[in-house]
Amino acid sequence: MATRQVLAELVAAWQQRSVSAVAIESVGGVDAARRVQAGEPFDVVVLASDAIDKLIAGGHVVAGSKVDLVDSGVSVAVPAGAARPDIGSEAALRRAVQAAPTIGYSTGPSGVALLQLFERWGIADEIRQRTVQAPPGVPVGALVARGEVALGFQQLSELMHLDGIDVVGPLPDAVQITTTFSAGIGAGSAQAAAVRDMLASMSSPAAAQAIRRHGMQPARTHPSAPKEQK
Repeated sequence: MATRQVLAELVAAWQQRSVSAVAIESVGGVDAARRVQAGEPFDVVVLASDAIDKLIAGGHVVAGSKVDLVDSGVSVAVPAGAARPDIGSEAALRRAVQAAPTIGYSTGPSGVALLQLFERWGIADEIRQRTVQAPPGVPVGALVARGEVALGFQQLSELMHLDGIDVVGPLPDAVQITTTFSAGIGAGSAQAAAVRDMLASMSSPAAAQAIRRHGMQPARTHPSAPKEQK
């Protein structure tokens, strides 16, 4: 879900010079991986980098076809008009978390990493009853907007376009959680050549401006355009 808007823009740019039509379906990462593992046919899959690795290992995505597309960082949001806590340092962020009546996090890799951060801080047990996990496919920001959580953590790309919330800012550099989203060719795809061309376009320098506009950064490194497996 974090990549749905940037993917739509990057695909539209590629289609301006391609005869191929592309249908994008955006669902929560857990559901997406499950559907691919169940054998549902897709030409290309975009998920967190480690999830693509697992799909390659399971034979569901073509080995050697992985292309890193974007790096996505986590930001903090509060209900619109609410007081904005100080999150300018690791210590300040920890105090804000401990003071929040409710804390929202996602089912994705950023949510897992956030819980690990709370464990490292030694406050996981203290705040356990105040943490709320958003259901798969539901933005944490939606819970914030409805007043169900007071402090929400999710990737900026998922927060920045939502009404009813204020984005306080990114996590401090010392504890920033960055997820690399990657793409891979579906093992049963009959459109491998078109997918390779599309991914080369989406990971090219020309795509950088669009990626940044959606609150992400171009992936720091990515393989060259993959070769079709024989």
